[in-house]
Formats: sequence, C-alpha cells, structure tokens
Amino acid sequence: MDAFYAAAEQAAKPSLRGKPVVVGGIGPRGVVATASYEARVFGVRSAMPTAQARRLCPNAAYLTPRFTLYRQVSEAVMELLHALSPLVEPLSLDEAFVDLEAGGVPAETAAVRAVGERLRRDIRSATGLTGSVGLAGAKMLAKIGSEAAKPDGLVVIESVTERELLGPMTVRTLPGVGPATAETLRRAGIHTVAETAEAGEAELVRLLGKAHGAGLYAMALGRDDRPVVAERDAKSISVEDTFEVDLTDRTRVRTEVLRLADRCVQRLRAAGRSGRTVVIKVRNYDFSTLTRSETLRGPTDDPAVVREAAVRLLEMVDTTGGVRLLGVGISGLADFTQEDLFAQLATEREAEELAKAAPEPAGGESGERESEEERPRRWHPGLDVVHDEFGAGWVQGSGVGRVTVRFETPWSAPGRARTFAVDDPALRPGEPLPLVGGEPGGAQSSEPAILPKSLSPEPLEDTGSESGEEISSR
Repeated sequence: MDAFYAAAEQAAKPSLRGKPVVVGGIGPRGVVATASYEARVFGVRSAMPTAQARRLCPNAAYLTPRFTLYRQVSEAVMELLHALSPLVEPLSLDEAFVDLEAGGVPAETAAVRAVGERLRRDIRSATGLTGSVGLAGAKMLAKIGSEAAKPDGLVVIESVTERELLGPMTVRTLPGVGPATAETLRRAGIHTVAETAEAGEAELVRLLGKAHGAGLYAMALGRDDRPVVAERDAKSISVEDTFEVDLTDRTRVRTEVLRLADRCVQRLRAAGRSGRTVVIKVRNYDFSTLTRSETLRGPTDDPAVVREAAVRLLEMVDTTGGVRLLGVGISGLADFTQEDLFAQLATEREAEELAKAAPEPAGGESGERESEEERPRRWHPGLDVVHDEFGAGWVQGSGVGRVTVRFETPWSAPGRARTFAVDDPALRPGEPLPLVGGEPGGAQSSEPAILPKSLSPEPLEDTGSESGEEISSR
C-alpha cells in the first residue's frame, strides 16, 4: 500500500486530501510512522523524529495513529490477496507476499501482469486507496519491484532482466544487509549489488562468514529460494511507552510497568495466546537500554502473574537517574495456559491502590476520577470524537484548556472546525468510521473510499500490533 497510514487518514478526512499529512508520535520524542507523498516532497520520511519533520514541513497535519481503522482496511486488502492464492505471507498491515503459482496463475508475463493490474483495481475499488505491485520469480525481486513501482504502479521483473536491474542498486537493497554489514563491505570497496556479485562467494565468505557470505552472494545474483509462508507465527508480544519527561519517581515507574503489563496481556489474550517468559525493557535518561527477563513454570495469560513478574524484574533495575522508556513483553508463546496457582494476587490489589492514588488526568474534575475510556487525558490530533449537537469529527488540535474539532466524515465535503472547552460535556471520544463510499441517504463523495460488505461498520476492538503499539505510544 502507498503511504498507508497517511493515505487512510486522507481518505477519512476530506479536508486533508491533497495536503501533507504525517502520522506517528506527536510528542517531543515522537517518531514519524508514515508521511504522505505531499509531505515527502519536503523531505519528511518514516522513522524520522517528529520534531525534525515539523521543521521541514511545519504546515503538515500531524496525527496520532488509528490502528483500528488501519486494520479494517488491511483486512479488506488481505481478503483480496487470499482470493488470488492460498499462500499469502503478510509482512505488516500494508504489505504481503503472494505465491501466484499456488493460485494457478501461469508463469507467463502477460498472465501475471493481468493479475497484478486487476489486483490494483480491486484494491482501489475496495478501499479507495492505492497499492503498488511487484511481480517476479523471487520474494526479494518482488519486493524491489513493488518499491520501484511506487506510487500506484506495477513492475514486472523478468528473469532475463534481473541482473541488469539489480546491478547499480546499493548493497543495502539486499535482504540481510544492515548498517554493520554495509560498512564491512564498504571498507572492502563493495558498494553496489554488481560489485557484490563481482567480489565472488569466497571473498564474501571471508568478509562475512560462511552462511551470511554465501547467502549474500546468491542474493546478488538474483537467486532467492525463500518460499512464501502462509502462517507467520509471532515469537513475542510487547508494548512500550516513551515518556515526554523522564520518570524519576519510583512509584510512578512501578505504576507504568503495571499498566504496560496489563496492556501486554490484553494483546496476548486478543491473539488467543499465552506466554512463558516475561521481559521488561528500560531505557534510561542517557539512552542506555537494558532488559530483564523471567521464565515462568508454564505459559500463562493471567494479568496478575505477568504483573508480579514485571515488578520483580523492575526491582533489579536502578531507575534513580530517570527513565525515558519502559516496555513489557511476553515471549515463549503457546496456544494454552498453565495456571500458576501460587500467583500473588496482592500485586493486583496493590495496582488498584496505586491507580486510585494516581494524580488526576489533565482536564478532569477535581472530584471523582474519570476512566480513560470515558475521557482521554489529552485530545490527541487526529483522534475521533462525537459531539451531541454536531456529530462525528476529529481533533485538529488542543491546548490551554481548549480543543478544536473538525466535523466531517469520509463521505462528506470538507467540514467546519469548531472550538470547545476540553471538559465540554457534549464532547466525547468516538470510534473510527469505516471508509464507506456514502452516508445512507446522503451525497456521494467525489473521492469515494469503499470497504467490502464483509466488513462490519461497527468499530473493531483495537488489539495492537508489534510495530503499532510502539509507534502510537511515542
């Protein structure tokens, strides 16, 4: 998919279509998840610090990710891919490999091109968004083809042109070549794929070791025998938060670890899994990062057990200098649970007491503490809201006790922005609207975004994702 998160936001928000949009962490330590092509013109790229992106493109709309919406669109696209072949290997919400031979498509250029063009049309019809297709005889080449086709294109790499296409590309193009490997090759005078092939297998083995060197040589020749694997089983599930201000209070650090443990268990249960090893991650004020882990007697999805283990691990870490990031993960996944009968439920009760003693959220009343579900601590840009009088909209910005909301839907014209007090009782959090082509009984948008009928218009539960949880918390 092309600039997936940003494109989905543009489809959902008519006032942002054709304008620069950046999706990711919006705080001082935020990181860009996706930038629209309009923002990329200014040099904004994925994984760039949001602060740097703001300097490059100050007039862009900076939005918090909405993974519930992205999953809905992703499911629609994956449904189309599964109609082509039983062998579909998702890489992320917006990318997958498909084995067309397993779907009965002849290995002929004209036949595979026709399938690719039809897929692009079907994606546009089903979602209102665009995707790019790379067709080749190997996964590596198909990936390279899809990147070369962006945006909204198709590239077929025939076997007779593979070496010619790969030759001038940087060695970082090849799978498994990261910064360290690239630096080793650079010191040996190897910069491109062609130079890698010319170096020969023996030289690459000498530089990188037998397995890595031999594999890289095969890749440089365009040989990639990796099969499309239909089921990619997750090895771990984790969540983490990066804090705008370093945490120095030990009680606050403990409370955050307990909260992260609960979020991690929620994702674990949503995936229908259990886990045996609990891991915590702590990044200090000086960017030094450490992890601690504990393996339980058996796999569990009991939040009390995970909390206890996470707290025990935290006791092994010195946090007095300040904590920049905290994370909790569970690995050793299984499809069953073995209850720990000796779980110390006192930790759960302690967590409840800590929650009661926690400070009031910004904008909350001084009396009874509202839950996060009832009213968010802050109205993050891009998130959905509903107003009793004006209906559905999204947060355009907030500050100094005020929140500005633009009232529009995927099928409406660009809407009007209105400003309210952050504690306005008529304003409440909403759920993402499906990217439907038209409101029942209403006018059709000039740029429709349509989901298949198989997708319910009711919001889906957000169970998180490996990359998404990390990005959205920054």
